[in-house]
Amino acid sequence: MDLLLGIDMGTGSTKGVLVDTAGVVLASASIPHSMSLPRPGWAEVDAEGIWWREVCEISTRLVGDVPSGSTVAGMCVSGVGPCLVLCDDDLTPLRPAILYGVDTRATAEIRDLTEEFGAEEILERAGTLLSSQAVGPKLEWVRRHEPEVFGRATGWYGSNSFITAKLTGEYAIDHHTASQCDPLYGTRTFGWNEDWAKRICGHLPLPRLVWPQDVVGYVHAEAAAQTGVPLGTPVVAGTVDAYAEAFSVGVRTPGDQMLMYGSTMFLVQIIEEYHSDPALWTTAGVERGSLALAAGTSTAGTMIGWLRTITGGATFEEVTAEASAVPAGCEGLIALPYLAGERTPVFDPGARGLFAGLTLRHGRGHLFRAAYEGIGFGIRQILEMFDDAHTGRRTVAVGGGLRSPLWAQTVSDITGRPQLVAEQGIGASYGGALMAAIGVELVAPQTDWATITHEITPNPDHRALYDELYGMWRESYPATRDLMHGLGRLDR
Repeated sequence: MDLLLGIDMGTGSTKGVLVDTAGVVLASASIPHSMSLPRPGWAEVDAEGIWWREVCEISTRLVGDVPSGSTVAGMCVSGVGPCLVLCDDDLTPLRPAILYGVDTRATAEIRDLTEEFGAEEILERAGTLLSSQAVGPKLEWVRRHEPEVFGRATGWYGSNSFITAKLTGEYAIDHHTASQCDPLYGTRTFGWNEDWAKRICGHLPLPRLVWPQDVVGYVHAEAAAQTGVPLGTPVVAGTVDAYAEAFSVGVRTPGDQMLMYGSTMFLVQIIEEYHSDPALWTTAGVERGSLALAAGTSTAGTMIGWLRTITGGATFEEVTAEASAVPAGCEGLIALPYLAGERTPVFDPGARGLFAGLTLRHGRGHLFRAAYEGIGFGIRQILEMFDDAHTGRRTVAVGGGLRSPLWAQTVSDITGRPQLVAEQGIGASYGGALMAAIGVELVAPQTDWATITHEITPNPDHRALYDELYGMWRESYPATRDLMHGLGRLDR
């Protein structure tokens, strides 16, 4: 029996699955980890000590679960992104990986590159304005602030392309990840913006471009010894975790949307024709020649975890029960969930969290429900922008945050949109296994392993209240932006 190995390096853990060609999961494994926050605005991971080590451990475990007579026919690794890993010729990282949009250190570089290339030209050629999500400014930051590191580097990678290189020795990056390396990549043309890429990357060569389902190379002897994966196993490129997760639940047709409930919220919508919006990310998709819109918040589950910590460490079940007992609208309390700045659509690393309307009548349950509602209002704001490109046909909810029925129900009530939930909720690693199966031609390219089990429907009784509160919520950020920035200067 041919089996596929899918691994995903997420923000809070690395997960892996062993799957057959029908999509049946034979074994799974997970290792928790955390990111490093060494300075305000910085978010990093030890690419060798966490990502590669955990991929090796999980691969070894899962290969040990392969039944007698079966073989690992292909593997695929996805990961958080877009990230920046700078390595030498031996694929040794020269500094910790700089993470996606939650790392906001490159504010000056975003400004300067935007002035140098022009905002309108960047939007036209790259499809997305520069923000903390973009890799180009992160490269520029290292060049300016750590010139010795930049000078010693011989290649640059995302999270999954770093692992692919460790497995195969190949220097390649998938089109989707590349399309989030603004302004290096041209989303209209599915190729590098050669002049801008050479200006920013300097002596660093540009990786070979491949599609997420393409076989990049084969597991070499050293990687086989460390991971337990058989020598010569085909390795499929993979991509950023959110897109692998969308792929895992069948979000593949124009109008399909994914809401990923996790440490942050991430949204993907497949589109039929090229469309750019300065408040969104226009990207290449997973399948060859496809396009998508994306958006992401800087906090979501992390805000819920933070609240649990500062309010006494109650269990998840306890705070969920308390929040569920609070009526919709939290009796006049709203929250801006900008505790780590915000990505889409305000793109403001200096934004801060806010609870507005607090009184002595409000308790812990109100704070948690207000947090969920604040996240939901942000999702509504993004989905309304998605509709300008292509009206959403169906919305699929995924991610660990679905453990809280209140969270997903609140989002449906606020947005007015039903959400579909798939039977298999493992996520990006499962999507990676499907990409591997397609890449090594064990299943047809159109194969979809997702089975929808139920639907979360909006409660119409809450719509009028949430419409009113949404208007107030949208006013709260512009009304307090200058105050937030002033407080941020004091923090620095």
